[in-house]
Amino acid sequence: MRAHFFKRIFPLALGLPLSFLLVGCSGKANPGAEAPPKAVVEPELDANNFTVDHPEQFPLVAAVEHKAVPALNVTGVVQPDIARAVPVISLASGRVVEIKARLGDTVEKGQVLLRVRSGDVSSAYDTYLKAENDERLARIQLERAQTLYEKGAIAKSALEQAEDTEGDAKADLTAATEQLRLLGIDKDHPSGIVDITAPISGVITDQQVTNAAGVQGLSGPNPFTISDLSYVWIICDVYENDLDAVRVGQYADIHLNAYPNEVLKGRIDNILPILDPNIRTAKVRLEVKNPGMMRIGMFATATFYGKQPETRSAVPATAVLHLHDREWVYTPLGSGHFRRVEVVTGNMLPGKQQEIVSGIKPGDQVVSNALDLQNTVEQ
Repeated sequence: MRAHFFKRIFPLALGLPLSFLLVGCSGKANPGAEAPPKAVVEPELDANNFTVDHPEQFPLVAAVEHKAVPALNVTGVVQPDIARAVPVISLASGRVVEIKARLGDTVEKGQVLLRVRSGDVSSAYDTYLKAENDERLARIQLERAQTLYEKGAIAKSALEQAEDTEGDAKADLTAATEQLRLLGIDKDHPSGIVDITAPISGVITDQQVTNAAGVQGLSGPNPFTISDLSYVWIICDVYENDLDAVRVGQYADIHLNAYPNEVLKGRIDNILPILDPNIRTAKVRLEVKNPGMMRIGMFATATFYGKQPETRSAVPATAVLHLHDREWVYTPLGSGHFRRVEVVTGNMLPGKQQEIVSGIKPGDQVVSNALDLQNTVEQ
């Protein structure tokens, strides 16, 4: 039985080396054998540490020194300058019969905004007619008194009384005429409709009246509020820890979210003395000249710059990896070990360089192309 087993195994044992020899001699070379070996990543216990068996495939670059002026970025909202906001006041009480302007309209000084049918007009006109009649009667009586006094028919005291009556009548007539003028009524062509006009040129930023609504003379709510938007405010929230970076009179760069490529200049004219107790921020008010594109309620970013430059790092933009809403770089630890380090980036610099605010310092080495290493890690 043992002899039979060796008879079957012996030819097979001789055939295996011969087959390997034939395969080695015949056939073409494998082109993949000439390519560099594929890097293999071995993760370590720390999720940010990696070991690569071919680290030479990931070139390194040293972070260079970069001098930068410290900048503080805060968000804000465009608001009207309340010193340039003027309420539209109706001097007559009555019912609105026509509205000629709406919220958001740009109006000119003297433009009719609404018309009110008012009983105050008839009352004022009645007062005017009575004052006119009284003045005419007092003038006639004064002329008669002067004639009688010249002929010695009356005493001087009677003449003086007639002169005083004429003076009072003229004053009443002047007051009645002025009342009609304030109501916008032509005394020669009276009407029960009062036109309410714009006191200044600007934009209607508040409307508290509708058609057929009632208005009260010299009392709120005011039908409209007109704001001069040639200059506006930007109200920013600055954290308590950053208040030492801002001061009254300081200028800031303004970037509107709607127009990110436009840079405006704003000046701090007030830092409110009260902090929000919940989020520990103070309101900082900037005055900005409106080029015409700023609208109330727009979001903006204000950048305040310090006086003394700070030393920061700069690396190629390809060395920074954006992952999970954060920025990272890979730094070598030696012997094929790499560590992923979180950094805070700043502005883009000339030459496709990325400013690094914190995380690494000048002279530190980083992987020049972080995305290549990240792709290898994820494989």
